[in-house]
Amino acid sequence: MTKADLIEEVSRVVEMSRKDSEVIVESIFDSIVRSLRSGDKIEIRGFGSFRTRQRQSRIGRNPKTGTRVEVPSKRIPYFKPSKELKDLVNNQKPGPAEGEGAAS
Repeated sequence: MTKADLIEEVSRVVEMSRKDSEVIVESIFDSIVRSLRSGDKIEIRGFGSFRTRQRQSRIGRNPKTGTRVEVPSKRIPYFKPSKELKDLVNNQKPGPAEGEGAAS
């Protein structure tokens, strides 16, 4: 699915103009990017969480020339799917959320 497909789906489901749907989808993506840039964690219950991980600097190798290259440290975005999302993808019924349905 592409971003255009997602915008079209939102437009269809919510019954609003494609332009308004595009604003909504872009706003969500922009909010996620801004939060990750500032070092915040984004958690969407039942879907997953976005965060950044720090990669240490290292010595790499240029595959074409074989010379050693210094690769600087950097932050990379990381997505961790929720258990519910994993279960839905694997066609299993999601289990109860923590604390729900527990026998006392």
